[in-house]
Amino acid sequence: MKIKKMTIEILGTILGSFIMAIAVSLFLLPNQLSSGGIAGIATITYYLLNFPMGIMIIAINVPLFILAIFKIGKSFFFKSMIGTITLSVFIDFLDKLEPLTNDRFLACIYGGIIMGLGTALLLKVNSSTGGTDLTSYIVKEYKPTISLSRAIIIIDTVIITLNVIFLREIEIGLYSAIAIYLMGKMIDILFEGIYFTKLLLIVSDKNEEIAKEIGDKIKRGTTGLFGKGMYTEEEKIVLMCAASRGDIAKIKMIARKIDPDSFIVITNSREVVGLGFKKT
Repeated sequence: MKIKKMTIEILGTILGSFIMAIAVSLFLLPNQLSSGGIAGIATITYYLLNFPMGIMIIAINVPLFILAIFKIGKSFFFKSMIGTITLSVFIDFLDKLEPLTNDRFLACIYGGIIMGLGTALLLKVNSSTGGTDLTSYIVKEYKPTISLSRAIIIIDTVIITLNVIFLREIEIGLYSAIAIYLMGKMIDILFEGIYFTKLLLIVSDKNEEIAKEIGDKIKRGTTGLFGKGMYTEEEKIVLMCAASRGDIAKIKMIARKIDPDSFIVITNSREVVGLGFKKT
């Protein structure tokens, strides 16, 4: 089972690296755009020194791996090494092909989305391609009070700023920021799903009737939470109900029909796991 799991994770690492390389070589790099991290530094050397981007990524990552070798697990280290090497090889190979677009706006949109897809796949198999992940981890070791997300944002901001300074074009930074934002959103979607669920909180004196009607007509369960009105000091049951977007209007109609004075709060729920929703 361990061998099977490791094989799947290695294949996932290679596939994720290939997808990231497509984003870099066929969208971002030809248009001087950066996805942040080590790739951003490699983009600068690519245009200023005509140095192969893949080789530069490996060269920059080597000292980072040396610094982090005693801080990360053997499995993660091994997979990250594979990710770094395959990403570098794929980037230099695909760089020989014609870019899919020379429009910077399209490049930042599709490059960011595809980059997020590849990065999410790497994260799914608990791997990385070095770069920002390792750098932020090292920063965290030397400065424990800083959060990893903040470290990554700081590092990416510095690198994009350097891209703008060295390549002397403010649009590079603006488009790169869009690409990085889309990359992050794509990772969120793949990890948390695209099906937003709504959460309703219903305060009413007719909770039992409302709950029964919702169960009979909408086929949604409700949970009664004990609450207390701090102004009236009355204790009440607050109904909590997770529902799809399509159910919201029907549930509101049921609650308002049974009790016109019912108080309803509707909010977004990023993910719901359990009966009637996702299994895991």
